[in-house]
Amino acid sequence: MTEKKSAAEEPPRRIDPQLVETLGEIATRLDLSEVEVVQGDLKIRVARQIATAAVALAPVQAAAPLPRPEPAAVPTTGVTAAAHPGTIVSPMVGTAYLRPSPDAACFVETGAQVKAGDKLLLIEAMKTFNEIVAPRAGTLTAVLIEDGQPVEFGQPLVVIE
Repeated sequence: MTEKKSAAEEPPRRIDPQLVETLGEIATRLDLSEVEVVQGDLKIRVARQIATAAVALAPVQAAAPLPRPEPAAVPTTGVTAAAHPGTIVSPMVGTAYLRPSPDAACFVETGAQVKAGDKLLLIEAMKTFNEIVAPRAGTLTAVLIEDGQPVEFGQPLVVIE
């Protein structure tokens, strides 16, 4: 009389390297991030990292063209905008907005007097609008970006004297 071996007495199943390689080829060919095969109590999962490409979205155009404020030149005192002591730079990467909505007026205009804490512009990053405020009182002498312009970390935005 033949008895069945219990699960504890069965030798462990070996993983077939050819099967793993084939699963990897299938994942690559079909552009899958992972593929999994289950055979009884044996489970093999092959995962791969897929490089994602950055997708640039076209900006949405308003029904009627809106007047855009012109970036003002920094006073020609021999100092560049980046080196000017009153330059406020972007604290993050995102999209800068000079107005709260497309049909609204700008937060501030060139030549305006600002107080510490006055809102100068917004930077949208990851669907969050971050207020950029004046760190001190003074006169806004230059706006170095356009409304809706992408900005980088450390990029000069405005100059307050």
